[in-house]
Amino acid sequence: MHILRGELSDDRILRLLRCHFDTCHEVTPPGSAHVFDVSRLAAPDIDFWAAWDGEQLLGVGAMKPLDASHGEVKSMHTSEAARRRGVGSAMLMHIIETSRARGLTRLSLETGSFGYFEPAVALYRAHGFEECEPFGDYKLDPNSVFLTLNL
Repeated sequence: MHILRGELSDDRILRLLRCHFDTCHEVTPPGSAHVFDVSRLAAPDIDFWAAWDGEQLLGVGAMKPLDASHGEVKSMHTSEAARRRGVGSAMLMHIIETSRARGLTRLSLETGSFGYFEPAVALYRAHGFEECEPFGDYKLDPNSVFLTLNL
């Protein structure tokens, strides 16, 4: 598996991001989906990566700096065919290591609080993330879980 800077012009990446965006909106109550669309991922301050096995796209992930010391994990998604192969863990470790190298001291994220998102919450907790209060522009929402990791 190789994790590289993601090219938002690659049709394979665009299809996976469309699936991620659509699924998040399908399973999340209105007003509670905080998934980035492609235009937001293309912002110059967003670090976006794709995980590959040869020509096969395995997954994607991103990091949005909130300030000089705090970043937010965004757009973590593993393709259906690559699930349970360690892709999410590898991408998350890449985001953590890259954030440390940038000098960040904290990473946080928001994800869903219900069944569909249980595997994601378990992944983040397995990497040391702990529940926290809403951060940035987020507000308390029963459909959200907020997690943070001190780097």
